[in-house]
Amino acid sequence: MGPHPAVAAIRLAVRRVLHDILNDSKPDAEPVVLVACSGGADSMALASALAFEAPKLGIRAGGVTVDHGLQPGSDARAEDVVLRLTALGLKPVESVAVDVGRDGGPEAAARDARYAALDAAAESHGAAAVLLGHTRDDQAETVLLGLARGSGIRSLSGMAAMSGAGGRYRRPFLTLDRQTARKACLVQHLPVWDDPHNTDPAYTRSRLRHEGLPALEKALGKGVVEALARTAQLSRDDADALDTWARDAAESVRDAAGLLECAKLYALPPAVRRRILRRTAIEAGAPAGALFARHIEEVDRLITGWRGQGEINLPGKVLAQRQGGRLVIRQG
Repeated sequence: MGPHPAVAAIRLAVRRVLHDILNDSKPDAEPVVLVACSGGADSMALASALAFEAPKLGIRAGGVTVDHGLQPGSDARAEDVVLRLTALGLKPVESVAVDVGRDGGPEAAARDARYAALDAAAESHGAAAVLLGHTRDDQAETVLLGLARGSGIRSLSGMAAMSGAGGRYRRPFLTLDRQTARKACLVQHLPVWDDPHNTDPAYTRSRLRHEGLPALEKALGKGVVEALARTAQLSRDDADALDTWARDAAESVRDAAGLLECAKLYALPPAVRRRILRRTAIEAGAPAGALFARHIEEVDRLITGWRGQGEINLPGKVLAQRQGGRLVIRQG
C-alpha cells in the first residue's frame, strides 16, 4: 500500500524540483539543498518530503530555521524546530537569530531579515537551492495584496516558482493547497507549530486570510483561490514578455550620449515605456522596493503630458527631469 495521497502529492512536488536542481548542477556533484522551516505545517511537510526524496537522488539535504525574536520564547521554539529537522535525518541543520528592523512595516521588515538570513545560510553551506513552503493559498493572498496596492501586472504575478540570485529559492508547493500540507503532517504524525501572527488581525495578510478570502468565496463561490493562483501564472507570463520587450527597446530610445529621447519613448506602448523608466530609475539609485507605480506615472507625464514641469523627486534621492527633448534620471 502506497503513502497517503497528501504525502504522495508533496513528495512528487519536491521530487520534481530536486530533479530540476540536479539538471542544473555540475556532473558528479553532490548538491546541498536546504529547507527553510518555521515549524508550521507547510514547511514541516516540505522538510519531511525533502528528507525522504533527497537521499534517493544523491542530494545532501539540510534545514534552517530563522528566529525573528518577535515573540516570547522564540529562541526555544527555534531550537525545537532544529531538533525536529534533525530527527527527520536532515544535516546540516541550524537556527539563525535575526534583528527585525522597521522599514516598510513589520511584515516587510521580518521578510527582509528572513531572506537575508537564508541567503547567508545558503552561502555558508554552499547550497544549490533553498526550498520554501509557500502554497497555492499563499499565492492567492499575494495576488490580492498586489491588486490592493495597484502596483501593476508584475505584482499580480505573485511568487515565482524559482527566484533569487541564480534561482536559489524554489517553491515546490505553489500548485498544492494548504490543507494538503497540513494533512500530510497529520498522517505522518509530524508535530507542527501554528504561529499566532497568522491569526493576528493586526497583520494585513492575516486579515486577508481569515476575513477577505472567505468573504470572496462566500460571494463568488468556491474556486477563488485556484482562480487567483491561475491569474498569477498568466500575469507572470505577460509580465515576462513585456520585460523582454522593454529590455530590447531600451537602447533604441537613447541618443549617442546615452540619454533617453522623449519622442522615441512616447512612441512606445505605455507598458513598455514605463518599464524602461522604472529600470532607469533603479539603475540611478532608486530602491526597487520603494519605487511605486505613482512615482513612475509622474515621470511618465514628463513624456506624455509635458507642460514645463519641474524635476520629479524619486526615492533614493533620484531626480527625473526633462531637458531639451531628453529625459534625465540621475542622483540628486
